Amino acid sequence: MFFRTKFLTATALVCALSTPAFAEGPDASTIVAAVNGTDITLGHMIATKQTLPPQYAQLPDEVLFQGILDQLIQQVVLSDAAGDDLPLSVTLTLENQARAVRADHVIDNAIKVAVTDEAIEMAYAAQYEGAEPEAEFNASHILVETEEEAAEIVTRLEAGEDFAELAREKSTGPSGPNGGELGWFGKGMMVPSFEEAVLTLEVGQISAPVETQFGWHVVKLNETRVKDAPALEDVRDELAAGVEQVAIGQALSTLTEAATITHTEDEAITPDLLSTVTLDME
Repeated sequence: MFFRTKFLTATALVCALSTPAFAEGPDASTIVAAVNGTDITLGHMIATKQTLPPQYAQLPDEVLFQGILDQLIQQVVLSDAAGDDLPLSVTLTLENQARAVRADHVIDNAIKVAVTDEAIEMAYAAQYEGAEPEAEFNASHILVETEEEAAEIVTRLEAGEDFAELAREKSTGPSGPNGGELGWFGKGMMVPSFEEAVLTLEVGQISAPVETQFGWHVVKLNETRVKDAPALEDVRDELAAGVEQVAIGQALSTLTEAATITHTEDEAITPDLLSTVTLDME
């Protein structure tokens, strides 16, 4: 009896050691369905979900699961019906799509490596730290068609008439109903002659008539201020996009320079062939 008990205990121990304590759950390789011998895995479903438009991707998984599975089943059924003798247009499209997916994968990896907190902080320092404070201007204007009209308005303003009232009465620009107010703007945001006039004014001063392609302006400088550098978090997305573009450019440049690229020199290959050559012959 003692021997039998030891044997059973040892057998149980061996089984316990050879069998996982917990069964592993499904993963990307788990087969969810099969159609004509073609497996549809959980990975296929997840990859499909990742390509859905935002309005669909945000739906609950309980809603998406059967819809995605049905779509993949239908794709397999239809793909099998196509057979192996595909039109040239389909074959070429599949090749283009495969290249595009592989290319996106390389770009995504380059971005993941490049876009780090450290890289964004360096981009912020390069763009904003040590930069000269940027002046901003708040101005109003009255826009008219001729220099004579603008000169008359200057005369009336110098006689004490209210700028905003005259703008509402005389200005042909969209800011007229608002008293001619243009709000805040920095250098480079206005046409050159208009900006030059603003830069010569003191706060509260009115300009002589100024000509632009829009007509003749009378400008009043309301206020100036110095624009502080934005906080890092306020421009993080913008800086990250810049780092991304640099990373993509560097990856493309490096890989292109290392590639062996030849172009067919044939005068018969002309741009109009894009529209005149057909892929699938009847």
